[in-house]
Amino acid sequence: MKKLHKLVLNSYLGPFVITFFIALFIILMQFLWKYIDDLVGKGLEWYIIAELLFYASATFVPMALPLAVLLSSIMTMGSMGEHYELVGFKSAGISLRKIMWPMVVISFFLVIIAFYFSNNVLPVANLKMYSLLYDVRQQRPAFNIMEGVYYKGIEDYVIKVEDKDADGQTLRDIKIYDHTDRRGNVNMTVAEWGTMIVTPDKRNMIFTLYNGTNYQDMRQQNPRDPAKPFQRSHFEEQVMRFDLSAFDLTRTDEELFKSNYQMLTLDQLIFFEDSISNELNQRKESYRNDYYTRMAYYSLTDPDKLDTIAENQFKQVDLMKSGSPSSVQMQIDRAMSMVRSNKDHAYYSHDELRRWRRQLARYQIEFHRKFTLSFACVVLFLIGAPLGAIIRKGGFGLPVVISVLFFVVFHVLSITGEKFAREGVLAAHQGMWIAPLVLLPVGILLTIKASTDSTLFDIDSYLKRFEKFIGVFRKTQEK
Repeated sequence: MKKLHKLVLNSYLGPFVITFFIALFIILMQFLWKYIDDLVGKGLEWYIIAELLFYASATFVPMALPLAVLLSSIMTMGSMGEHYELVGFKSAGISLRKIMWPMVVISFFLVIIAFYFSNNVLPVANLKMYSLLYDVRQQRPAFNIMEGVYYKGIEDYVIKVEDKDADGQTLRDIKIYDHTDRRGNVNMTVAEWGTMIVTPDKRNMIFTLYNGTNYQDMRQQNPRDPAKPFQRSHFEEQVMRFDLSAFDLTRTDEELFKSNYQMLTLDQLIFFEDSISNELNQRKESYRNDYYTRMAYYSLTDPDKLDTIAENQFKQVDLMKSGSPSSVQMQIDRAMSMVRSNKDHAYYSHDELRRWRRQLARYQIEFHRKFTLSFACVVLFLIGAPLGAIIRKGGFGLPVVISVLFFVVFHVLSITGEKFAREGVLAAHQGMWIAPLVLLPVGILLTIKASTDSTLFDIDSYLKRFEKFIGVFRKTQEK
């Protein structure tokens, strides 16, 4: 390996790793902020949250990787241009193509890695992340009784405590409503004070109540009896045990999520796409046949059936002319009922087919996404490397601003194309390839401009051209 190649690789790999993890961290913090309400206050163990963030960070690689390629390539070439290293290489007869060759090789390996990640790692990460996120969102809030607030976290019980001591275990003025009989507030326990202790296995909560009374409406043997039995009992000490197993995190079987389009590889996506396409075609044929049957549709090439339709129509016309008002109204009501039925069936069929098309589009979109990620790395590299050579600025200043602008354009185009494909406005292969194909000519143009030492971002050159234009314009006016 030449010293030039080593220099370029050392200059490129460092910023790439740093920018990749910075972009991944920023996106992960956005995810954490989005689901902060589902994570806080549920008593989750630290390793559960760490596992969720680990799988979530893996699912964000497709977004962080193109941004890292774009930013690091701009920073590398911009830094070399800022320190006049590019000028030295070109004065020695080394073209920009040879200077960028090590970065091209790295980008080629990134394309292979990105495709392998999208097809093999990303489906597993999506499965783990979304299944765990579903369980976390379904998890009940942690057991926490607050002063003066009715607590309903324990099933079939409502607890209210007026005051809690500093130790967090001693409670004052306690009210416990027992709804296990499903008859409303017919069983209430009141105590002056008590203690609240969790068992070592955290499976039960033990309330020890002191100086209290239990009020209970007894169930009647005869519902028609006007008497209302009532029981009141006093106690000095009473122990109540509450089951806390419902507060444990329950893991859902991952098999329930495996058929989702985000959890499939290319082969699986092709299989599901074929299955949905066949089902969609069958439903189209079924609705078409049903529609023809409902509308008494016959082929225009069958004269016998045309004669039968004409004869029936003439009979209906004669009946409308010669029939009594009641029979005419009956025919009208019957026709209107048939029209409404056909209209409702048409709306239902349209909505059903639309749902199946959208479901098919999701699998097709995910199929093309596995290729667009790899191609996006190439396109953004073609933009970033020559752009850095043109602007000749390194560091995290101007390169970050330019990278963010191009990435925002790429991301907006990607989201727009995906939405159009999902809604059926565009085909999946058209919507998913809009962003790369729109930016590819930009990358090719910038590469050409950088190879020819273009002054694309040189403000002085534009000012000189403007002054020259003004001079020519003045000479024209003078003549």
